[in-house]
Amino acid sequence: MGKQYECIDGRLRQFIERQPVYFVATAPLAGDGHVNLSPKGRSGTLAIIDELTLAYLDFGGSQAETIAHLRENGRITLMWCAFDGPPTVVRVHGHGEPVFRDDPRFADLLARFEPGVDGSGLRAIVLVRAERVSDSCGYAVPFMDYRADRDLHAQYFDRKDEDEFGAYCERKPLVATSIDGLPALPLPLPARPTASTQPA
Repeated sequence: MGKQYECIDGRLRQFIERQPVYFVATAPLAGDGHVNLSPKGRSGTLAIIDELTLAYLDFGGSQAETIAHLRENGRITLMWCAFDGPPTVVRVHGHGEPVFRDDPRFADLLARFEPGVDGSGLRAIVLVRAERVSDSCGYAVPFMDYRADRDLHAQYFDRKDEDEFGAYCERKPLVATSIDGLPALPLPLPARPTASTQPA
């Protein structure tokens, strides 16, 4: 039977931090808008900031639906499944916001992650404030073995310098606006903060 929790700590936090993949769901307010569901991976790119706050790194990719939905309404759900061990599904329902590269909070949030995990292609940091934390049985989730992270995404963007990545974002469809025409990633892409531009 499922249970609701006051916060993310102890066994629940350990479970979340062990999972190599999780899923992010968002939706626009319009009833005929497109619900979005995205898988997330890349080790070290999710951080639990405190008992009710999580953050993950948002990289370049095919679209920017999550960013668009969060800019419009902030609703977000994160889900982790146990593909080994006891059958468990954990969900965090909450309010999210994209923290863009020119936001004064960006550098401090990035410091919460392990050095080097940001790599190239980083568009924003998604900050999530948990409003409901729960688990449920994962009896229907299959056993699967984790072998390793794919490195194709990191390799692709590591070949691009900042100017090339900015140009990539500008020419991709459904990055500046969502499928439903909502504002998504602000373009031109702001420069990433450097040691000389970070606040003292």
